Amino acid sequence: MDHSTHEHVEHSGHPGHTAQSGQSGQSGQSGQAGHAAHRPPATWAAAAQATLHCLTGCAIGEVLGMIIGTAFGLHGAITVVLSVALAFVFGYALTMRGVLRAGVPWRTALKVALAADTVSIAVMEILDNFVMVTVPGAMDAGLGDALFWGSLAGSLVVAFAVTTPVNKWMIGRGKGHAVVHAYHH
Repeated sequence: MDHSTHEHVEHSGHPGHTAQSGQSGQSGQSGQAGHAAHRPPATWAAAAQATLHCLTGCAIGEVLGMIIGTAFGLHGAITVVLSVALAFVFGYALTMRGVLRAGVPWRTALKVALAADTVSIAVMEILDNFVMVTVPGAMDAGLGDALFWGSLAGSLVVAFAVTTPVNKWMIGRGKGHAVVHAYHH
């Protein structure tokens, strides 16, 4: 975890919240400049931290979807759709939890989560489901089968490895987890 970046935001207040709420008394332009000045650095550590955050929600949803699909003998396509839907739900929920703790209204927290996580979750879901579908027998393996769990674990590793550079690029442009960074305590 990149504590220096995290502490910087803690001590600087909530510039993103002030600029977005319009209650600061500053013009929108100066509020946006303040927000950009408090953007987290686009380091590999920051990108890895953002990716791990997204991966946590994705993994919960993905694993749950795969378990449900496998346990009920659902068709592979239905299992993938269920896994993707749950990955987005859990990914957004984890981000919203932290933003809501900062005192942000629910609707705003949802917008922040959508802005912060959509691209990251989408990239992860494309990758990990691609791996699961292409590993022979993985989608048909049972919950007690090492092939199922090995393929699922491998798919999440691939998703992390490819999504980290995507998140680094996005953070460097003030997008993705840079959006949610101002709300973390």
